Amino acid sequence: MGAVLTELSVYPLKSGGGTSLDTAELTSKGLLYDREFMLTTPDGRFLSQRDLARMALLRPSYDGEELAVEVAEIAVTPLFHKPVNDGPLMDVVVHRQECQGIDQGDEAADWFGALLDTEVRLVRFTGHRATSRGGGEVAFADGYPLLLISAESLADLNERLDVPLPMNRFRPNLVVSGLGAFGEDGVRRLRIGETEIELVKACARCVITTTDQESGERGREPLRTLARYRTIDRGIRFGMNGVPRGTGRLSVGDPVEILERAR
Repeated sequence: MGAVLTELSVYPLKSGGGTSLDTAELTSKGLLYDREFMLTTPDGRFLSQRDLARMALLRPSYDGEELAVEVAEIAVTPLFHKPVNDGPLMDVVVHRQECQGIDQGDEAADWFGALLDTEVRLVRFTGHRATSRGGGEVAFADGYPLLLISAESLADLNERLDVPLPMNRFRPNLVVSGLGAFGEDGVRRLRIGETEIELVKACARCVITTTDQESGERGREPLRTLARYRTIDRGIRFGMNGVPRGTGRLSVGDPVEILERAR
């Protein structure tokens, strides 16, 4: 049996929780609505679980009309926000790369600020932001519009851990079964359903992977274990960043065909 797509996830709010989908539209910037919203400091520096581990408790969903954000583990009235397109345009910075977002107003900013105990702004992506390689474009994701991980890669890691970890520690958009452990490393281009994706760069992992996505608590794994056997080019690598080579619909269960191997 060949490889298949087994999980699809979109993250409407950068560094908030993911939404599992059965089907999704692939756009030039990744899955529709992925990382469309972001929290920043008042001067425009992006915020993530690296700064605020409590962001792991955010459970956003977005249908193109309303951003809803619930909070796990805490009794907080959810946020229901109608995005605005005519708010102030903010210059923002994501990993030293400048781009722009539309400020979503004081009500949303105050809700997040009270929850996270720090002054923030909520912005919605606008404009264009290029990937550093691969000739793609991206919204507020760290650097690339897609992250793909093989299910067998996680199984390999979990065999080395005392306590196995769920895939949500790594926050992929696409999970594929049938490539084998770290089989994604050796793929350059693949077809999933009616779409094609180029895998352009191994994903360097950070402290977010050590953050329990259900509690917001931090530990030492999986970085400690991954460092022993997945340190490549001075970084801990797990999963592959990808760029869409066309648009279309993706569905869980779609066959995955390798079109080109990495050299």
